[in-house]
Amino acid sequence: MEVGSELKQLLFLLTDYLHNITFKKVRTHVRLCLFLFGALLINTGCVNDLQQVEAIMEDELKPVEVADSVQIVYSDSAMLKVILEANHLERFLGENPYLEMTQGVHVRFFNNMGQVESELRSNYAVSYENTDIMEAKEDVVVVNKEGETLNTEHLIWEEKTERIHTEEFVKITTEDEVIFGHGFESNQDFTKYRIKKIKGTINLKEDAESTEGS
Repeated sequence: MEVGSELKQLLFLLTDYLHNITFKKVRTHVRLCLFLFGALLINTGCVNDLQQVEAIMEDELKPVEVADSVQIVYSDSAMLKVILEANHLERFLGENPYLEMTQGVHVRFFNNMGQVESELRSNYAVSYENTDIMEAKEDVVVVNKEGETLNTEHLIWEEKTERIHTEEFVKITTEDEVIFGHGFESNQDFTKYRIKKIKGTINLKEDAESTEGS
């Protein structure tokens, strides 16, 4: 008995859902969903081959392109804007196609003079092709040309608006102080930024002066 149209529709909706969950947990979710589908098929008296269903799901989750040591250049009117480098990249299709970078990413943002204004690094990133939005995760670090540093575990970069932001915990280190907080937004150059909820501040100059005085 072939998989019916209603089941194929459910599989399509399920696949779209899987594209939006944390990708490192995809296989766990697949196994759970396949188990639920198997129970559904048994309860409804359908004798569809569960292996066929699993094969369909595996095909949906396979990347259509895989590459190592990738460099992607973003430009506007022949002007260099961004260079993204990834150690390993996989491209997935579907209703919401995306690029997944699981072995680290390095992004450089340029000004109109072709000079680097800021740099972003993270251990993991995923870029959604339809929205031009990239999510960087796991030890995210952003440094601007003044040497100021942002540390967080999750950061969103919007290419169209040239903004970066997060709702997670952040630490910003400048020459004079260290600021801790939750929620952050900035231009991609990391020169004009705002912390939404400041939780604490350490004045580095005062600490240095008190140390010297003692």
